Amino acid sequence: MQNYKELKVWQKAHEFVLHVYVISQSFPKTEIFALTNQLRRAAVSIAANIAEGCGKRSQKDLAHFLNISLGSSNECEYYLILAKDLDYIDEKRYSELTNTVNRIKAMLINLLLKVRTEK
Repeated sequence: MQNYKELKVWQKAHEFVLHVYVISQSFPKTEIFALTNQLRRAAVSIAANIAEGCGKRSQKDLAHFLNISLGSSNECEYYLILAKDLDYIDEKRYSELTNTVNRIKAMLINLLLKVRTEK
């Protein structure tokens, strides 16, 4: 068990969630129960699953929740592509958010590798 708030990947994921909430406020109101909701839920899932995994007793359980976070990161990446293609976000914001989610994915992969090699 470890304090998730001390993990750089959780800190980065939490920042990402805050940014997603800000940018998605400008999405059309017709998207509130669709893309806005899906993007926000996937972003929250990244940080929340890191937190949940850190509360588990085994490395295997932690790895499982980190893997879910990785899946949610990929989901966010797709929703950002969709938001850009629908002209809900501009190229600059898309690049910034995509770069952030890709950094989070790399950090998750590194942490997963570390967790899986620790016995």
